[in-house]
Amino acid sequence: MRASSPEAVRPSFWATPEPDRPPLWATPHADAADRAACRNAIRAGSRSFFAASALLPAHVRRPAYGLYAFCRLSDDAVDDVAPVARTAAAARLSARLTRAYDGRPADAPADRALADLVVAHAIPQALPMALIEGLAWDGEGRRYATLSDLTAYAARVAASVGVMMTLIMGSRDPAVLARACDLGIAMQFTNIARDVGEDARAGRLYLPVDWLREAGIEPEAFLTDPHPSPALAGVVARLLAAADLLYIRSEAGLSGLPRACRPAIRAARLIYAEIGRELERQDLDPVTTRARVDGRRKAALLARATLTPTFAPAQDRHAPPLAEVAFLVAAVAAQPVPAGPAWWDVPGQMARVLDLVETLRERETFAGSAFAPEGSSHAVP
Repeated sequence: MRASSPEAVRPSFWATPEPDRPPLWATPHADAADRAACRNAIRAGSRSFFAASALLPAHVRRPAYGLYAFCRLSDDAVDDVAPVARTAAAARLSARLTRAYDGRPADAPADRALADLVVAHAIPQALPMALIEGLAWDGEGRRYATLSDLTAYAARVAASVGVMMTLIMGSRDPAVLARACDLGIAMQFTNIARDVGEDARAGRLYLPVDWLREAGIEPEAFLTDPHPSPALAGVVARLLAAADLLYIRSEAGLSGLPRACRPAIRAARLIYAEIGRELERQDLDPVTTRARVDGRRKAALLARATLTPTFAPAQDRHAPPLAEVAFLVAAVAAQPVPAGPAWWDVPGQMARVLDLVETLRERETFAGSAFAPEGSSHAVP
């Protein structure tokens, strides 16, 4: 918690902090127990992301867990209430987000972790707000007439998270952010293709309506009786093909990330793309089965991500962002970046030493845990 009277405890010889920096006497909102809770949230909620995160440097992995925990909390807050209450749930999430940005987070590990990381990494509030907007669309039961409409949804619930992760990793390059958006949308398309049956049984439909009708599938009839068919397989194949194009283009952004972060992001890309390959092996039937990548295959993909160099066409590196995600990239460009701590910031230097000690402890306990048995997951693999 923040000191109740900071002027009373600030030594007079300390310089006045810059307007965009947190005061030197401020302490983080999240403690070790909060960070452990955030780590447990991802371990239980996303096998694929948790496995890939093992390759992240510890100083990136920790805020990534905090970000994921808030995203999971937000998803559950809208998904786990009655349909008539979902609009109100999204409004409550917006209020919690505002509190985190105001430095007075709600009393929950994910909120405290978010309050710390949005300051530390200068994350514009428009990014998590976009996520909440997408979840509100879920609450409305919105459907998507075209692939562009579906991309606008994926921009909010997935590309926004990709941009925030890129900021946590230390890159604000618009070209790199555009490729992060490509990757987030590709992953969301893969999730949608995999979960067609599960979503239909819950009364949800994300496949582009015009594609369904072109294939002779009436949306309402499918929701009433979801079943596999050659026509549905063709629609799923189209969505996976759209995802694959974005996976390929996203590779060009890896070179703009810190070298230590590249294997983890490439691993996430490979593991999610492999879900599409599993769907193909199951005859593109997402209704009676749920495509999964087993632990042995994940381990092989993790090794490939670590050992194999990345090659991507130069033109992809500088391709403009998709029109549906341009607002995310623009939000980062408009966000001022606070100056780093000065060399004389003794408390800051001490905090870094303590952070290093905690990082070393995490490394001791993290080894070998990425493939430990986990609980059930929701929409994220």
